[in-house]
Amino acid sequence: MTNFDYLKLGASLYVPATRNDIAAIANNAKLPGLRSVIFCLEDSILDRDLDSALANLDAALQVMTPQDGKLRFIRVRNPEVLAQCLHLSHIYKIDGFVLPKTTLSSFKAYQAVLPEASPFKLMPTLETREALDMAEMVALRTYIIEQGLAPQILSLRIGGNDLLNLYGLRRSSARTIYDSPLRTVISQLVSCFRPYGFNLTAPVCELLYERDILNSEVSLDLDHGLFGKTAVHPDQLAIIEEHFRVSAAHVEAANEILDKDAPAVFQRDNAMCEPATHRNWAEAILARARIYGVHGERQRLVRVG
Repeated sequence: MTNFDYLKLGASLYVPATRNDIAAIANNAKLPGLRSVIFCLEDSILDRDLDSALANLDAALQVMTPQDGKLRFIRVRNPEVLAQCLHLSHIYKIDGFVLPKTTLSSFKAYQAVLPEASPFKLMPTLETREALDMAEMVALRTYIIEQGLAPQILSLRIGGNDLLNLYGLRRSSARTIYDSPLRTVISQLVSCFRPYGFNLTAPVCELLYERDILNSEVSLDLDHGLFGKTAVHPDQLAIIEEHFRVSAAHVEAANEILDKDAPAVFQRDNAMCEPATHRNWAEAILARARIYGVHGERQRLVRVG
């Protein structure tokens, strides 16, 4: 069965590492429903604040408690800052690192800093010119696989704002990211990585109060094969994760597809079901149901066929 650990990311919240409440967020004293948090040492803080952010993060790590249900990451600035993070006391309370502006070259530089047999999960972010060049992305994918590093990659992240910046654009306040040149880029990145077992998370939606646009965008994220989305405000968390719940009809169809006695082809809800080609979809639906639940039901026992 596919490893669905990436499904636990849910809606991730970026939190600048300069904030004085990062320990409270990490320990569930604040925002207790948050599934994954990313303490940021990159774009959300100024160069002059980097040292104080690292000191603040070090102090917070010392009081962080073990968390079985929440994933905690640090978005580093570059390989040098990753090296500094690895020397912080209690760094092993962190689940992993977000690697910004990842290219084949920068990934190798990050890899050189990490310890052998590193326990940390990695989330490289695709947001440079190289992300627009599929030959570069194939080279990155090939390197990760051939080096045996794929199990360390929890997800690849798509940096929408940085990519739009390459075009000299900013997303419209009235439309989704898919009504921009990134629609094609997203499709290409999914085609490059998803068939090889890599999950990709969706770009942020920085429109804080446009609920309809956020709803449309998350629905399109899922239609494009992306799972997980970074929130820029706590109010976005529930909106995003509501889309990760599944319908009762999909759960029933998934169970029938995975049933060991299922016919090779059958009809359900006016659609053809073919276990040989729909198995991956069915497994993902049941995994999402276990984590996020089923629409209209408080709790549902989900079996795996």
